[in-house]
Amino acid sequence: MDKELDGALPPRIVELAESVLKKAKDADVMLATAESCTGGLLAALLTDVHGFGRVFDRGFVSYSDEAKCDLLGIEREMVDNCGAVSRDVAEAMAEGALKRSQADLVVSVTGFAGPAGEDDEEGLVHFALACANGKREHREEHYGAIGRDGVRVAAIETALELFDVGLKGE
Repeated sequence: MDKELDGALPPRIVELAESVLKKAKDADVMLATAESCTGGLLAALLTDVHGFGRVFDRGFVSYSDEAKCDLLGIEREMVDNCGAVSRDVAEAMAEGALKRSQADLVVSVTGFAGPAGEDDEEGLVHFALACANGKREHREEHYGAIGRDGVRVAAIETALELFDVGLKGE
């Protein structure tokens, strides 16, 4: 781990990132991310580990609804009907990133990291895995009101675990 994120994240997350990157390198698998509530922190972590630059293709930070549509090709109607924080949108984000990258595995993250609207659940995060081999997976987590940073750190850990699941199928 380079100095940029060293100490900013719990050691277990750094170790998990290093393990995911090593497995991806050994399997000759390229990774990409599609992030909303984590704001690019997952991509930053995956590019901060020295010696694994060829494992990570790109990260899409699609924080706004418009960015999800523009960058990842999601239909605006889906975002409007399902909500930006939903299983459908998380899956569409992962699919869009897979189509718009050279990656073999993509994980997407969309959720409410901090206090949200009246009917929105703070700490609700949806994840999706899309693999070039056809494997798909979704996870829904309810982290609760653990603060914006707490939700982001928890989401990064879950996303890394999902990459690990995808790598087992490669």
